[in-house]
Amino acid sequence: MPMQCDVLTLTNPGPVAEGLRADGVRVVHLGMRGNRDLGALPRLVKFIRRGQYDLVHTHLYRACVYGRLAARLAGTGATVATEHSLGDGEIEGRPLSGGVRTLYLASERLGAATVAVSDTVAARLEGWGVPAARVHVVPNGIEAVRFRFDEGVRRATRARTGLPERAFVVGGVGRLVPGKRFDVLVRAVAALPGAHLLLAGDGPERAGLRRLAAELGAQSRIHLLGERDPLGDSADGRTPGIPALLAAMDVFVSPSREEAFGLAVVEALAAGLPVLHVTCPAIDDLPAAQAPGARRIGTGTEELVAALRGHMEAGARRLPPPQVVRRYDIARSARQLLDVYDLALSAAPGATGATRGRAGAAVPGGAAVVGARREPVGPEPAEPTGTG
Repeated sequence: MPMQCDVLTLTNPGPVAEGLRADGVRVVHLGMRGNRDLGALPRLVKFIRRGQYDLVHTHLYRACVYGRLAARLAGTGATVATEHSLGDGEIEGRPLSGGVRTLYLASERLGAATVAVSDTVAARLEGWGVPAARVHVVPNGIEAVRFRFDEGVRRATRARTGLPERAFVVGGVGRLVPGKRFDVLVRAVAALPGAHLLLAGDGPERAGLRRLAAELGAQSRIHLLGERDPLGDSADGRTPGIPALLAAMDVFVSPSREEAFGLAVVEALAAGLPVLHVTCPAIDDLPAAQAPGARRIGTGTEELVAALRGHMEAGARRLPPPQVVRRYDIARSARQLLDVYDLALSAAPGATGATRGRAGAAVPGGAAVVGARREPVGPEPAEPTGTG
C-alpha cells in the first residue's frame, strides 16, 4: 500500500509480526492480558494519541471493541474495523452471546466503516443490525506466487517431515480448536492404511488430537506440526512454512462447519491441490466454475473417508490454479481497502479530501490495532509501558 505502517498487537504477535518486522514495518506489542484487562485502554489511547494517526484500523473482536473506543478518546477522526471470524453461533471460535453482540454493536457506532472479508460475513453483520451502508466487503488476499507448486520443494519437504516419498498425504491448516473439527480429519486419515496427515496449527485441541491418533493406532501417520509461518520457511531454512507444506500434500481438507472466509482453502487451490471442504465462503459465494478443484462435502467421517479414498486410488495430481485465485489476489484486495480508507478519511471531522499517507496492517493470531497517518510527524510514538 502507498502508506507507512505502524502495527500494535494486543495479544500474541505470532510469526506474521516477525515477518512484518523483517520487512521494515514497526510492530509494537501491548501485552494485553485478556478481554477484561481494562488497564490496556489508557495505554492504547496514549499510543494512538502520540502517533497522531489520521486513521486507525482494527482487526478481530477484542481490537475492534478496545481500538474503536481508544481511537475516539485519542481524537482520531477515522476508524475502520475488519471482521474476520464471525460465524452464525460463534466469533473467533468462542460462543456468541447476547452480551458479546451488544458490546460489538455499541463499539461499531464509534467507527466510520466495517469491513467484512466475505459476502457471508457481510450478511451476518447486517443481520446483527449493522447498517448495510457501513459494511464494505474486502476479501482476504494472497500472493499466489508464494504457493506455486514446485516438485523439488515437494521432495525436500517430505524428506524434512519424515514422509515416505510416495505416500498419500492429506493436509489441513488452522487453529486446533473444536470448531475446526480436525478430530474428524484425524479419524478419516487413520481409516486409510498408508495415508499420512500433515496438520499445521496450534491450539487447545493439540494434546487431544495426539491422544486420538494414538488410540486409533495411527500416531506414526498423524503429523501435528504446530504453528508454521504462513508465508515461507523459517529464517534458518529448517522448518517448512505453509507454502512448502502445501507442496508436500496430495489433497487438502477443511472440515470446519463454520468459516468466515476460508483463506487456507484459497492458498491450497493456488498450490494446485484438490480441496475437500464442508464450508468455505470464499468458494461457496461464487459460481462453481471459479474453483473446479474444490468439492463441497458433508460433515460425516464416512463421507470424508470415501472422498479421500477416491483421491488415493486416483493417484497424486496437480491442478492449474483456478480463476478464484486471481480473484483473491492481494493487490486487488489492497486497492479495495484503500477505497474504504478514502471513504473513511473523507467523512472524518474537518476532512478536506482524502489523501493517502501512513497506514498499517493486521497481525493474524493476535488482535491488532493499526495506525495510519498521511505524513510522518515528529518522532515515532513511544511504546506502551506497564501491564495494566
